[in-house]
Amino acid sequence: MESVDVVVIGAGWSGLAAAKTYIELHPSATVVVLDDADTVGGVWAEHRLYPGLVSNNMLGTYEYSDFPMDEYYGVKPGQHIPGTVVHAYLRNYAQRFGVLARIRFNSKVESAERKEGAGWVLTVVSGDQRSQLSTAKLVVATGMTSQPFMPALEGSEKFAAPIFHSKELRKYADLLKTAKSVVVFGGTKSAWDAAYAYATAGVEVNMVIRQSGHGPVWMAPPYVTPLKRWLEKLVHTRFLTWFSPCIWGNADGYSGVRNFLHGTAFGRKIVNTFWAILGNDVTTLNGYDKHPETKKLKPWTDSFYTGSSLGILNYKTNFFDLVRQGNIKVHVADIDSLSDRKVHLSDGKTLTTDALVCVTGWRHHPPIKFLPEGTDDRLGLPHFSKQPDQEIRKAENEILTRFPRLKIQPASSPNAKPMIARPSNSPAAIQPNQPYRLYRFMVPPALIDDRSIAFAGALMTVSTPLIAQTQALWLSAYFDGKINPKDDITYETILHSQFGKWRCPAGYGARFPDFVFDSLPYLDLLLSELGLKAHRKQGRMAEWFTPYGPEDYGDLIGEWRAKNTKI
Repeated sequence: MESVDVVVIGAGWSGLAAAKTYIELHPSATVVVLDDADTVGGVWAEHRLYPGLVSNNMLGTYEYSDFPMDEYYGVKPGQHIPGTVVHAYLRNYAQRFGVLARIRFNSKVESAERKEGAGWVLTVVSGDQRSQLSTAKLVVATGMTSQPFMPALEGSEKFAAPIFHSKELRKYADLLKTAKSVVVFGGTKSAWDAAYAYATAGVEVNMVIRQSGHGPVWMAPPYVTPLKRWLEKLVHTRFLTWFSPCIWGNADGYSGVRNFLHGTAFGRKIVNTFWAILGNDVTTLNGYDKHPETKKLKPWTDSFYTGSSLGILNYKTNFFDLVRQGNIKVHVADIDSLSDRKVHLSDGKTLTTDALVCVTGWRHHPPIKFLPEGTDDRLGLPHFSKQPDQEIRKAENEILTRFPRLKIQPASSPNAKPMIARPSNSPAAIQPNQPYRLYRFMVPPALIDDRSIAFAGALMTVSTPLIAQTQALWLSAYFDGKINPKDDITYETILHSQFGKWRCPAGYGARFPDFVFDSLPYLDLLLSELGLKAHRKQGRMAEWFTPYGPEDYGDLIGEWRAKNTKI
């Protein structure tokens, strides 16, 4: 059996950063990256790049701090980054820092079993070959968007047309030329992207948003507020992060301001005004109420409760014009059943179509079986628990005491119900009712002293590259015994993971970390534990009001090495 020092599973933003960082700090270590695709990128791997795909991000924000995405890639300031450019950038990053040569493509990790003493044995499937690989340290960087969730739809066997997940849009790219009509099932940003791609190719689109779901996603223009600020910069402006209740927010060193804004009645009025202005600005700019069809795309919940599912209107032409002109028809209904090229809706309508695109989300458990069976709870992964937990009640009491605003949760739709997955052969009783519970959103508390496993990118955020590289450095330091967590890590892990249930009920907060304005204090938290500067601006005014970006974090590895010369 082959034995190595470190295995990283996943070659997306988090996996590449984890491998690059460990290699740079441990040049003699044997590091292997495993990925089941045949190219780097994860979400941005080549097989997922359908025609016209662009990121929510504009040039200057979607990059690692030590590898700028300059105009060499053909993207100009103020332009959204095409998917092909993101892929090329990640491949060049992997090549530049010696990661690419260590990646084993088309290698799916079937299982991971903890060895006696320390380390892991992985069962890896590559083509028709199955092998085992032993590693002292394991980084699981498969992210939250690797396993499609496909709904169980009655009559699917009779549909006689393609039914596929949005992950496979490239595989079915010919439909952009051959289809006359498609049904896009979903209301997330990816559903808007799919609908736009087909409609601008001349295909009639019926966009079906579940009546029993959470409604359409919040979609914002790139520039918001009456001052027309770049949204990506807005969420990384320290002054504005204070308006978001955040259980780890005091890590930014401004606990007094946060306590005033969220712990006093007058402060909460200021906070409510901020969120009202932000939400009303987006609603007004999009003009939802000006047309009966665009009104169907108006979000059902307050922007305050939305996490990283927030989308940006990054289209070349006006999406709402396609709705007003009838190129995209919006239906708020459930899919009752399917028949021969027909989708039957709960409102009695029948849609004739050439394809059904399911933009129905993801299975959020890592695509790996951890052995022995039943160890998901010990690993901090989603699991089912019958036992009432005193620590959870204690954590929720602390959350609601510190942030009374969170007691006012959005009203649930009377029609709300979860989708049933295909295949649906698991009893409801064993479906997970516990979220990810990882210390600092990375390490299982039960194995904190083992220092042999960590999860990178087990969260959703709009600050992907910055968090990926900072987590990578924190994990390398943790593996080296340079991070020594406190004695109360179990409770603190519960406190931080339970917070999402209250902060982002309209997002994914009840399942895993999901945040927007809370990214900057999270970076502060990790950097502080690494002994590096959290406040990186020159002067108080700049610190408060000048947005943070990749340029502020420079060479974090160099800073860490300078402080730890023995590494």
